[in-house]
Amino acid sequence: MNHNNQQSSDGRHDDDAALTEFLASLMDYTPTIPDELVEHYLAKSGFHCPDVRLTRLVAVATQKFVAEVASDALQQCKARQSAVVKDKRDKQQKDKRLILTMEDLSKALRESGVNVKHQEYFADSPSTGIDPASREE
Repeated sequence: MNHNNQQSSDGRHDDDAALTEFLASLMDYTPTIPDELVEHYLAKSGFHCPDVRLTRLVAVATQKFVAEVASDALQQCKARQSAVVKDKRDKQQKDKRLILTMEDLSKALRESGVNVKHQEYFADSPSTGIDPASREE
């Protein structure tokens, strides 16, 4: 019975050591999201902490979330555009650009539990903002 407590204690010690090492590594890490921006939004939500490691931990978690949403949105975009290509088999598409729409992003965010609503007048068309003479329809 004492043997089990020893294993549990060793496991917890290993976890504590790994956490301590990870937090120490955050001091040398420069996150993509600046500390000032993270501190601003943390303060706006009522959270104040002088420990820069915690601020950087939030920045890393936010960066991971944004990267996952962007990856999911890319997959949504590819799926949508491949469906369009199947519908227009007789026409060759010269332009292989991927065009991310608000619909793609909204679906990806919805999968992560974030609901996005935009105004009815929101321009969400691949040809929005393009000179009418250069449009290929």
